[in-house]
Amino acid sequence: MEGIRRTLGVAQDRKDAILTADLRRMLEPLTDTTIDVRDRTLLLLGFAGAFRRSELVSFNVDDVRFVANGLEVTLRRSKTDQEGEGRLIGVPYGSNPVTCPVRAMRGWLERCGILDGPLFRAVNRSGNVGRTRLAAATVALIVKRRAQRIGLDPARFAGHSLRAGFATSAALAGVDALEISRQTGHKSLSMVQRYTRPATIWQMNAAQRVGL
Repeated sequence: MEGIRRTLGVAQDRKDAILTADLRRMLEPLTDTTIDVRDRTLLLLGFAGAFRRSELVSFNVDDVRFVANGLEVTLRRSKTDQEGEGRLIGVPYGSNPVTCPVRAMRGWLERCGILDGPLFRAVNRSGNVGRTRLAAATVALIVKRRAQRIGLDPARFAGHSLRAGFATSAALAGVDALEISRQTGHKSLSMVQRYTRPATIWQMNAAQRVGL
């Protein structure tokens, strides 16, 4: 196995991160149709909460609570929490109503009229909300579809692009790795740096200071 790793290398072909500016562009064309309201909410919650696609589709209505500062989201189990200790994530109000995950969530719950059960559900072409929980693969399809509609290559994006995009956008905004990890739930700061390094190689770049 070590010989194979040396031959093939261990670098991963990562999908592109969806940065804040990309997300704004993806949201601009969305209308007030039921499926667009759902997708807006899913994209904003996935980004602001730095959730994996499997986590997004695992939420039930009672995992989301509106509070004075925004949303408190209970993540009952995750990839790094196999014993199900759970984690509480705060999702604050956005400064722009169009890109506010809290307002989007309120709009989705009012539109679909669900009081319990799966939070994100299938929506048919007639705009009817089903009872079935979205599959994790559907999150990736939504991200790809919305990326393609603004001229981005859908092959470069996946469900994880939201989580990676939050971490990268926060790093570009000067947020330190520890604070980012509190939102993402990463146990190791080195993992946060692996997310953010591709987009931050030009910040404090030593080669810019050697006089070439």
